[in-house]
Amino acid sequence: MSTVPLSPIAHARALMVLALPLIGSHVAQLLLQVTDTIMLGWYGVEELAAGVLATSSFFMVFMLGSGFAHAVMPMVAAAMGRRDETQVRRDTRMGMWLSIAYGIAMMPVFWWSGPLLLALGQRPEIAALGQDYMRIAGLGLIPALLVMVLKSFLAAMERAQVVLWVTIAGVAVNAGLNWLLIFGNLGAPELGVRGAAIASVIVQVFSLLLLALWATLHRDFRRFRLFQNFWRHDPALKQVWRLGWPIGLTSLMEGGLFHAVALMMGWIGTVELAAHGIALQITAATFMVHVGLSNAATVRAGRAEGAGDAQGLRTGAWVALLVSQGLGVFVIAAFLLMPEPLVRLFLDAGNPRATQIIAYGSVLLGMAALFQVADAAQVMALGLLRGIRDTRVPMVIAIVCYWGIGMPAAYLLAFKVDMGGVGLWTGLVIGLSLTAAALLVRFWRRAPQP
Repeated sequence: MSTVPLSPIAHARALMVLALPLIGSHVAQLLLQVTDTIMLGWYGVEELAAGVLATSSFFMVFMLGSGFAHAVMPMVAAAMGRRDETQVRRDTRMGMWLSIAYGIAMMPVFWWSGPLLLALGQRPEIAALGQDYMRIAGLGLIPALLVMVLKSFLAAMERAQVVLWVTIAGVAVNAGLNWLLIFGNLGAPELGVRGAAIASVIVQVFSLLLLALWATLHRDFRRFRLFQNFWRHDPALKQVWRLGWPIGLTSLMEGGLFHAVALMMGWIGTVELAAHGIALQITAATFMVHVGLSNAATVRAGRAEGAGDAQGLRTGAWVALLVSQGLGVFVIAAFLLMPEPLVRLFLDAGNPRATQIIAYGSVLLGMAALFQVADAAQVMALGLLRGIRDTRVPMVIAIVCYWGIGMPAAYLLAFKVDMGGVGLWTGLVIGLSLTAAALLVRFWRRAPQP
């Protein structure tokens, strides 16, 4: 299929038009978790601890299952590159099938989460509250995964603006429901952590309904008839499965690495753990920029691969990497030039340990400046590889570099070389840097030649 070559500037413009609403939606998604944390913190210390534990556990289960939704994005993009609209519907439908099946399979994990939390060493009262949250929040897993499938479909169609607005609406609805159900305002029952869980489920269902209505009723999407013959099996199921489970496991490996480092930081001390949590919140917010760019790169690469445009694929990949690193320069400058004001935003000035936390958090943000380069490169490389439907070898690379090298390095530097928390973050930088280098080599070897 003949194509008109785009200039690097045109590639950058197309990438940013798609990436900006995706970045915004990822930041808004993060705000959902921040809202829950803040409001449960206002309610009570034990409720906050249980809520943080339960939401992080829910997120780990969600990350593993979201691989099927992420697989839909490059598959739909490639189908659109080939102008095969029937395959768009089939790929999206099979992504929904697998997401529903995974959500049903995980229900026992949520129902019996209390014994699991006890087995992981949590206090009985925290485990009980965590189970209260998980049993309700588990009902929202399937809607949350279906939302991800529809987000992937809309992103692949290069119509991500609606995803941003629906996510922002979800943040507002979540805050209002939390205010009502956690605290029992305006005559609503005071439900504490259960109120936060109910609010989360309602928001997921609300978001699913909005996106499903948009994807089926909007004039630009009616022709795809996404829910037509929904129960009909399609051979695309196998391809979504083959692409999706490695994506989910890769995400779980990276998320698990950060959770493990948080646990080890707790062995070092309370101040260090508090500083780590704040630094990680800041870096998580900036990381959303690179995740949005990576999603956009997946779509652009998938479109080019489907259209047989090898030159456009490779040029677009270079542009995406340069844009990501260019934006990372501003983040690095902020981390190096103004770390103390950033950390202070998360602390009560009256906290007797605030000075210590600010000092240690500033050191960790200096480490995060190194981390930005590697983290941006690895998530972009993953996005490009997903665009050309290469997910299994990247999964192996992530497991080896994160857990075979990064985690042991973090432990040795922190506890054997006595570098403490800085050693843990150095291990993260090592693991992420090696992952980024290996994934980039993999992409340039796998990307088709012009």
